[in-house]
Amino acid sequence: MTTIDPVLNLATLIRCPSVTPAEGGALAALEAMLAPLGFNVERVVMSAPGTPDVENLYARIGTNGPHLMFAGHTDVVPVGDETAWTHGPFSADIADGEMYGRGAVDMKGGIACFVAAVARHIEKHGPPAGSVSFLITGDEEGPAVNGTIRLLEWAAAKGERWDACVVGEPTNPDMLGDMIKIGRRGSVSGTLTVFGVQGHAAYPHLADNPVRAVIALADALMDPPFDAGTADFQPSNLEVTTIDVGNRAVNVIPARASASFNIRFNDNWTADGVKAEIVRRLEKAASDDRLRPGRQPVRYEITWAERPSHVFLTRDDRLIASLSAAIEAAIGRVPKLSTTGGTSDARFIKDYCPVVEFGLVGQTMHMVDERVAVADLETLTKIYETFLERWFADAGD
Repeated sequence: MTTIDPVLNLATLIRCPSVTPAEGGALAALEAMLAPLGFNVERVVMSAPGTPDVENLYARIGTNGPHLMFAGHTDVVPVGDETAWTHGPFSADIADGEMYGRGAVDMKGGIACFVAAVARHIEKHGPPAGSVSFLITGDEEGPAVNGTIRLLEWAAAKGERWDACVVGEPTNPDMLGDMIKIGRRGSVSGTLTVFGVQGHAAYPHLADNPVRAVIALADALMDPPFDAGTADFQPSNLEVTTIDVGNRAVNVIPARASASFNIRFNDNWTADGVKAEIVRRLEKAASDDRLRPGRQPVRYEITWAERPSHVFLTRDDRLIASLSAAIEAAIGRVPKLSTTGGTSDARFIKDYCPVVEFGLVGQTMHMVDERVAVADLETLTKIYETFLERWFADAGD
């Protein structure tokens, strides 16, 4: 049974060029691994206006609870300059103990290891004492519209219910076993547009330059700090990521200027609360008459990005303890419980069941020569296998 070997599993998946949103054969390969183990596999195409169709996969073995979900994605980011790769991005070459390929750590490697862990569990113990499902999307690296969020809705409408979930994202910063993600900060993005009056740079009294104002308003968004952090989360942090006027002429005062921003916020805030604070800061800065002596207040508008990500913290002791104990048993390391980093599809799953994230070391994700230590694949498989045994045993207590 080749699926017990995570190295072979990963090589098969890497050789599928599933650059988002293309399926690239990755879901077909995963179905070929899971079906012989007894999984009922369904491949579901989701569509939405203005976005590419995305194929996803849902597979389940077992009909009773407790029900454990493993979630992840087979889509990968583009390879960039392919000539800069030491080994082909879809070759799965092994050199000096490392396997090269796009998706090696983010996150085909995690999927390959969990498949191997389930296969070994079934080989040793028979089907799990409950149910295991794979919820795999092809849209995590893309718009995230036709992927996990839609697949969860589809599965829940069919009557699927889950007791816990592990997302196989590469959570470890330096060494395998460093970190379990037990929550994530929220995220809100927006674009601030300041309106002025276009004119000749030599006649500023006839124009109204929006650049001064957009700089001042952007500064008001970033300072002072939103908070000092909480017991479980880093301080909330807003970054202005672009300032643009769309102006190629050095002697023309532009008609408008825009600034895009993103804030990652902790559990001091809700998405609506963050938005209200941003508006308050902008209103205060816009009314400062030092920006526009003798003129009306700054004219501006905010366009919010759709669907903010909400902050969450998983407090399921059994899920966290089972995974932590499995890591310690396999490699003797006690993982740090963390809420750092960006967002992941766990932000959708948390509305359905407790969720944590644990996978490979993420140092090369999205880079040229993305790669994973072959030894880490075997170790992660052992961790997942031990976790399966512990979680189902604890569920029966």
